[in-house]
Amino acid sequence: MAKTRKDLRGRALRKGEMQRSSDKRYSYCYTDPLGRRKYIYANDLVTLREKEAELTKNQLDGLDIYIAGKATVNFVFDRYMKLKANLRQTTRSNYLYMYDRFVRNTFGNKKIADIRFSDVLQFYNCLLQQQEMQINTLESIHTLLRPTFQLAVRDGIIRNNPTDGVLAEVKKNSDQHSGIRHALTVAQQRAFMEHVANHPVYFHWWPLFTILLGTGCRIGEALGLRWEDIDCENRMIHINHSLVYYPVGESRTSVQHISKPKTKAGERTIPMLDSVQDAFEMLREEQLENGWNDVEIDGMHGFIFCNRFGNVPNPQSVNRAIKRIVSDYNATEEISAKREHREAILLPDFSAHHLRHTFCTRLCEQETNLKVIQSVMGHKDIKTTMDVYAEATEEKKQESFERLAATWNVF
Repeated sequence: MAKTRKDLRGRALRKGEMQRSSDKRYSYCYTDPLGRRKYIYANDLVTLREKEAELTKNQLDGLDIYIAGKATVNFVFDRYMKLKANLRQTTRSNYLYMYDRFVRNTFGNKKIADIRFSDVLQFYNCLLQQQEMQINTLESIHTLLRPTFQLAVRDGIIRNNPTDGVLAEVKKNSDQHSGIRHALTVAQQRAFMEHVANHPVYFHWWPLFTILLGTGCRIGEALGLRWEDIDCENRMIHINHSLVYYPVGESRTSVQHISKPKTKAGERTIPMLDSVQDAFEMLREEQLENGWNDVEIDGMHGFIFCNRFGNVPNPQSVNRAIKRIVSDYNATEEISAKREHREAILLPDFSAHHLRHTFCTRLCEQETNLKVIQSVMGHKDIKTTMDVYAEATEEKKQESFERLAATWNVF
């Protein structure tokens, strides 16, 4: 049986502990993740064991592995997410979903200290080519990996961020465009709305699409509208919250929640067009006849939109409906165009957010005050407004010069 070691006061010492006879100080010997023998010291046994407990905690947390540069990308990403204390729950859920789906089980298992620029470039190219990922989805992944590596740089774990410049290199060598959304043309917009209004199955979507195309609301803002947010007397719509639908918990089951706007710019009032007011009146009459929506979400009730199951619709169901309507319209339009010997007006694939972009484009075609457009759209950055304005007025520029050529007789 091994003899128990004791200090000079007769107290039993644990494995790795010792007391030096020269200066009576205590020490604890341990092995770090790189296999090197290390020591911690204290003037008394109580303090030494407090340091041992802190060391054990750090080892359990993986901090010593992190400091040694042996941590994986997954470890650093999880550490980064824990430090983002003020992150909105919807954003956090989206971040985790994207990372878990595309990074965690592959690239995320690599040791962060071993990763170089070429490794990140190869991973991005693999996502684009083998998984046929769109460039805008890759941009979302990059917004997660870059700050993850930057945290390791700031902590002194690695010297340089290997993600720097990778996305620019990928875009330079890729023929994909960066996920730019284009508005529907006036002809496409009219064709879409007429098809919805006159269709025996899809006509019930007309009020929602009218409100989206007539206000520029984000889909979550529109679906989250309550009757108390509508001021029919002053013809104003008050936007102060949004309906979000995201997975929570380990089961990743999606649940509806109410979310406040990310910025103050998101809280705004939008003037009500005649067609939008008509859409609200149709919905009010429908609820008067069939009963009011009694769904409660995060303490809010009185929602305007209601599906056939008595619930507030979620954005995914709206986008699925748009896809079905576009497919139905294009099939019908191709047949009609051949019969009438004309060019078919076909609709592109688009989502509910394209309807917001379409409204903004129509507004830019009529309004020159960028601050007014920014206020109505709820853009935090005027650059976002200017980008849409520049695209919307490009065609108008050509029309202006054609009018100028017809009237400017000075040559």
